[in-house]
Amino acid sequence: MAADIMLIVAVTSVIQSLFGAGILLFGTPLLLLFGYEFVDVLIVLLPISLAINLLQIFQHHAHIDFAFYRKVLLLTLPLIAVFLFLVTHLRINIGLIIGPFLLLLALKEFSTAIARIIDRMMQYETAYFVIMGVVHGLSNLGGSLLTAIVHHKNYEKDVARVTVAASYGTFAVVQLLTLWLFNGRQIDVPVYDNLIYLTVGALIFVLSDEVFYAQINREKYRHIFSVFLALSGLVLVLKSLG
Repeated sequence: MAADIMLIVAVTSVIQSLFGAGILLFGTPLLLLFGYEFVDVLIVLLPISLAINLLQIFQHHAHIDFAFYRKVLLLTLPLIAVFLFLVTHLRINIGLIIGPFLLLLALKEFSTAIARIIDRMMQYETAYFVIMGVVHGLSNLGGSLLTAIVHHKNYEKDVARVTVAASYGTFAVVQLLTLWLFNGRQIDVPVYDNLIYLTVGALIFVLSDEVFYAQINREKYRHIFSVFLALSGLVLVLKSLG
């Protein structure tokens, strides 16, 4: 069991407990910076992400926006599988594209001009969901685009979190199946260590949900979500420049 992985799991589990995403979005670039292989990073983080998402779905499943979720199933998931298969042989750096977009979206809350630009961009939902699948398959960072479009829809906080959780959790299932089917020989992560990381992530969700999430009202949640998007964008830009 590695101390650096445990620390990253603990911190990103708090973020995912609040927003339905975060373990892959922040954990992936951080673990890559520590020298871990991309496939090994996925095998460590995906089960933890999925476990927290399942807990969130169990808690608020009645609030899932199924119209949104159907688009994820039809337009995004097939491309995640295809491009995850390809990425084991090809690396593409797209952080410099996604990062500024997230920063722009975070500023939407404070600028009507930016809000109008974002509104026009989000009208092309079919293309957006397709791009999200490609991005997530290639880089494991499609959660940034997922949280961006959910934030744009101005959902209530329970609807926002569980809709992200249902979509993100399904991302994780497709990724895990793709890795086990096509890349089993590349995986070198002890199962026992993974179980410990997963247990820690689940316990942190239970604590964070009670201590933080339950105390945040809708308006405050939207502002915190904006900060989350801005931080996501900044992380992606810095990772691309590093």
